Amino acid sequence: MSKSNSGVALVTGASSGIGHATAKALQNAGYRVFGTSRRAAPARSDGVTMLTCDVTDDASVAKLVERVLAEAGRIDLLVNNAGIGLLGGAEESSIAQTQALFDVNVFGVLRVTSAVLPAMRRQRMGRIVNLSSVLGLIPAPYSALYASTKHAIEGYSESLDHELRTFGIRVVLVEPAYTRTAFDENLVKPDRSLDIYDAARAGMNGILRKAIETGDAPEVVARTVLEAATASAPRRRYAAGKMARQVSFLRRFVPESAFDKSLRKQNGLPV
Repeated sequence: MSKSNSGVALVTGASSGIGHATAKALQNAGYRVFGTSRRAAPARSDGVTMLTCDVTDDASVAKLVERVLAEAGRIDLLVNNAGIGLLGGAEESSIAQTQALFDVNVFGVLRVTSAVLPAMRRQRMGRIVNLSSVLGLIPAPYSALYASTKHAIEGYSESLDHELRTFGIRVVLVEPAYTRTAFDENLVKPDRSLDIYDAARAGMNGILRKAIETGDAPEVVARTVLEAATASAPRRRYAAGKMARQVSFLRRFVPESAFDKSLRKQNGLPV
């Protein structure tokens, strides 16, 4: 397809942050873009069509995909961006809270992907870009549950890519590091906080806020998503931004003991 008609893209979680910037970048690149938000969002002036969708609800996801196909006839690109964060000791969250986190960050991706795949298979082409994180590659103290969702997406995406290549569909991962969004303001708090973790949790929250303030702009991640979406021979993983590239490199080549020591030091933990 030409740049002026790159196809139809569906971006979940497009009302703000990385999703908002990604929808805009894709629209500028020639895609007809449909973005989603859990609640009704104001109409956008950049040509992106916003629709409501709760990725934790099967019927809501089915309705979304049906509407996009009814209006556009096809879906060439799916960007699974919708997600939530959780900061705290792993034992501070109940199983119910953990399941709710996975329902958005993991099963939400599975729901939307499975709903879109029949159309892509009929087309014999398609690209799925899943937003992971550097926390899908490395340990994340006091973000163990969130990191677990991203590790799950990593395994799912790489495995699914092998299943779908024969249909002309590719699945790729984009891994941002800290990004200047409202992610820290929207973090879910543990539902059974323990006093023993108060100081460490507060310290990690401070580190996170500072890192986000100096992190990459959402547009940096959006450009990486566009690269992953349009590459003729896509890589499995795309690190988004300088820090993400550094972390990816270090994780692969630095000895485990040295990486462990550095990670604890950077997170203010006893070495």
